[in-house]
Amino acid sequence: MVGVNGVNVDWRTLLEAEKSLDTGVYTKHDLLLVRGQGARVWDAEGHEYIDCVGGYGVANLGHANPEVVEAIKKQAETLLSMPQTLPTPTRGEFYRTLVSLLPPELNRVFPTNSGTEANEAAIKFAWAHTKRRKLVAAMRGFSGRTLGSLSVTWEPKYREPFMPLLGPVEFIPFNDVEALRKAVDEETAAVILEPVQGEGGVRPATREFLEAAREITREKGALLILDEIQTGMGRTGRRFAFEHYGVVPDILTLAKALGGGVPIGVAVMREEVAKSMPKGGHGTTFGGNPLAMAAGVAALRYLERTRLWERAAELGPWFMEKLREIPSPKIREVRGLGLMVGLELKEKVAPYIERLEKEHRVLTLQAGPTVIRFLPPLVIEKADLERVVEAVRAVLTQ
Repeated sequence: MVGVNGVNVDWRTLLEAEKSLDTGVYTKHDLLLVRGQGARVWDAEGHEYIDCVGGYGVANLGHANPEVVEAIKKQAETLLSMPQTLPTPTRGEFYRTLVSLLPPELNRVFPTNSGTEANEAAIKFAWAHTKRRKLVAAMRGFSGRTLGSLSVTWEPKYREPFMPLLGPVEFIPFNDVEALRKAVDEETAAVILEPVQGEGGVRPATREFLEAAREITREKGALLILDEIQTGMGRTGRRFAFEHYGVVPDILTLAKALGGGVPIGVAVMREEVAKSMPKGGHGTTFGGNPLAMAAGVAALRYLERTRLWERAAELGPWFMEKLREIPSPKIREVRGLGLMVGLELKEKVAPYIERLEKEHRVLTLQAGPTVIRFLPPLVIEKADLERVVEAVRAVLTQ
């Protein structure tokens, strides 16, 4: 039995309700998760799991982070909703806290409710600023599934049912400088890239590629948008992944872990880009709501105080090396940055992800058909990662 608003209900009934009444766009697991703490979650039967899904990168600070929880409680008792035309203390504090951690040229914030909305906003700001329409993105890149963001998402299975999308969009091979140079021209509004491709197989950009992207966009009068929806908030071993490369974009998009578990997104940009958008040219009812802003302030302060990116920088390489030591001919490559790790196999990974869950109670996710992706909360203990390595060893060698 599990409690819902003070009423006890058989958990199987609730699981069946979700699966039968859902639209069906997601493949559902056969477990009902009821609680989380740090890097572990528990199902309705009391079974404990090590969570290397991490809410697709949302749970960087750990499930039920106490400082975020306290901030949510206090804000919920005070003010939940207020549009952006009416300023609130939490919104101002969130803006001030966020931009203090970024390069000084990134000093204007547009808040949204999610990562795909942040990328939608970034595209519109780029169009408004450049008065151009062409976009350049990378093969295997993923920027969201709403129609604008989908236009710069590579995966054909996501795109093709909804064609035509925004255009023109030109996709170039990731890390191919010459292809990028040929694609960006006087009609290009923006180049949008992930510093590490997440859905595309956990593939880090090369320094040469991002440096070239910065140089080429400046030469051609286009904007550089860096999508750090998944790589931000310490995930890669720095506060933000662009810090690894010494490249500052014109627009930076963030979401996922930014709210400590509460839905949130932002597009942060240069002042002159922000001023290009006409009044009322873009908007959002819930973006910048006080609850999300309070959670965001708590999440940013917790990250800054604990310096969790240093933990990711230490544990990530160690974890990847341990995975590489697994004696399995099925392994093609282990790659990543910080605690954003991909294990590529020479075959499909879905059966192994299922075995990790059912036999070892380790939750992981796919990044394409042949890559197991690990996005554990950055608070995860080394002993838990050792258990993950042993579980992966068992399913790949037995």
